Amino acid sequence: MPEVKLTHAFDMQLSVKTPIANLGKTPLGGRLIADVTGGDVSGPMFSGRILGGADWLLMREDDVMQLDVRLTIEAEDGALIYARYEGLRHGPKEVMDKMARGEEVDPSQFYFRVSPRFETSSTSHLWLNKHLFLATGERNAQGPKYSVFKVE
Repeated sequence: MPEVKLTHAFDMQLSVKTPIANLGKTPLGGRLIADVTGGDVSGPMFSGRILGGADWLLMREDDVMQLDVRLTIEAEDGALIYARYEGLRHGPKEVMDKMARGEEVDPSQFYFRVSPRFETSSTSHLWLNKHLFLATGERNAQGPKYSVFKVE
């Protein structure tokens, strides 16, 4: 079997507005919708800016935050890339409460992982269509920040 290798591709720093909608407790859990207002993408394989998007958050009964995010990214060369990812974030209650208040939290104190997928028609970025990616996440005052790794 071939060995799975992860190569750091880029980082994404999102700017997220306070949730624009709180649907309350639905049959699946507490549902929030947040507006992604911008951000930056930078790294060895790809750079650009986040034009916008949204995050459909679900706080499950087991205290796991389930993310469903969709973004539009503009690469440095002007190419447009659609990005979507799902992920999970959880940790000890006191750590998650600090994060909810907007306080900086050491990323080693909680679990935050996402699996991004990308879609583009740009010939210079077709490699994004052809690979799987995994990312580790953290949260700062601006919003979520991800280190994205290409699965080789």
